[in-house]
Amino acid sequence: MALKPEPTAPFHSVQYALRVLETISRHGGGVTDVQIAREAGLPVAHLSSLLLMLRREGYVEQVADGAYVIGDSLVLLGSGMTRREALQAKLQETLTELRDSVGAAVYISRYIDGEVKITQFADGPRTPKVNEWVDFRSAAHASAVGKCLLTQLDQNGRRDHLSRHKIARLTSRTITSERILFPKLDSQPPTVPVLDLQEYAVGTVCAAVPLTAGSAVGCLALSLPIEHAHRLRSAADTLNRRAAPVVMALAI
Repeated sequence: MALKPEPTAPFHSVQYALRVLETISRHGGGVTDVQIAREAGLPVAHLSSLLLMLRREGYVEQVADGAYVIGDSLVLLGSGMTRREALQAKLQETLTELRDSVGAAVYISRYIDGEVKITQFADGPRTPKVNEWVDFRSAAHASAVGKCLLTQLDQNGRRDHLSRHKIARLTSRTITSERILFPKLDSQPPTVPVLDLQEYAVGTVCAAVPLTAGSAVGCLALSLPIEHAHRLRSAADTLNRRAAPVVMALAI
């Protein structure tokens, strides 16, 4: 439904659009059209046409669960950055918000040129990142990040990786046999977070969820000190349900 034509309608349309963008910008994890209408004080009928226009122009995006997040055009507007720089800055801001919402250090990891790479992370004094006491590239069999990435590879890809990075026992809980590891990876449901219960490092538990788009292989992960292990599954479920679609729109 179009806005009612009147002499000041273009100005009203701009005001409405700005209210919508301000509302979406306040919600780094995404926001529904119902909530936007409530917070911006706009009729849903007017909001639908505005959201359609803003999506068409790239100022907002709609992610997998139907929520709205800010788009590339808004990120670039007045940033003085290249598209790549602006998206990295926005992704870092989003990771920081996720860190605070789940109360854990969070990470973006990708499988690039046959290697496990942590590309961005957000930690803090109360949410310390995991101590990388063994290079993550050599610990894919033990870490949540590595196992989540390996689940996205085929058998040949996994064998190629492990031929270059031999399985080693890092803790008493580490799986050191391909005959045990591969079936475990194959049985991992794609919608369930991959867990690391002190397999990589004593004193730390982790979880990771896949971020896939086309041939890209990536994951979103979190880590917690062992004293907060009781929060791991709920934090991982929150990360998987709310955060992964938002981060994927920015990261892949």
